[in-house]
Amino acid sequence: MPIKDALPDLNRELKFFPIENENPSTLSKEQVKHFNENGFISPLDVYSDGEISQHREYFNKLMEKVLADGGNSYSINGWHTRCAEIHDLITEDRILDYVQDLLGENLICWGTHYFCKMPGEEKQVSWHQDASYWPLSPSKTVTVWLAIDDAAVENGAMSVIPKSHLHGQIEFERSTPEEKNVLGQTVIQPEQYGDSPFPFEMKAGQMSLHSDLLLHGSEPNTSDRRRCGLTMRFVPPEVHAANNWNQRAIIARGSDPNGHWVHNPRPDDDIL
Repeated sequence: MPIKDALPDLNRELKFFPIENENPSTLSKEQVKHFNENGFISPLDVYSDGEISQHREYFNKLMEKVLADGGNSYSINGWHTRCAEIHDLITEDRILDYVQDLLGENLICWGTHYFCKMPGEEKQVSWHQDASYWPLSPSKTVTVWLAIDDAAVENGAMSVIPKSHLHGQIEFERSTPEEKNVLGQTVIQPEQYGDSPFPFEMKAGQMSLHSDLLLHGSEPNTSDRRRCGLTMRFVPPEVHAANNWNQRAIIARGSDPNGHWVHNPRPDDDIL
């Protein structure tokens, strides 16, 4: 049975708000236009090989801890309030300079999640819109997807449906067990909502930006190499969070004039 709204009681404003920025400082005018028309920008350079290699080693240690505690490769979700190194990624100027050109000078990061596909893994991420899951309104989240490993079609790179963000909320179905979906929603026949799928193939240390209404997903990793990326979710402060989703935020740049988002300072001690 198709579902139109996963959170109907919240009366969320789920539509795309075009970016109005005639003088971007880091992105080009063409890139801002591309985001408005297609819902994403990819790839963008951020970290050098040496820098991302250091963070990869940090992530590997986090993964060892998680697996030892009985978790899996998707369990590191929302750890930005307890891990100093993840906090430092959120507040990295080279990342925020890109995001600011889309959202303005006040930037709130409300969530992070490592999506790590192990070699030969059968799980996939079915086609979905992020905004459908989140108790946030209006739908202005921009996601940074930072490649920790090289991402290619062969190892399950994320793909998007360009222009699908222009449809607002798209009907979905609850995922079936047979899908082996990491998440829980599935949009059927995604190509009817935009152009052909576009894969986010990136080198480790590069990043992408995408709208919370852009249809995206990824295939299983049938290769012999891992594919890990860190998502960082940013909003301008006028976005309102229901269900206590404002509690784990970081004011990454600027301020929150309304005081809605609870700012979590950089952790003194890292979890490792």
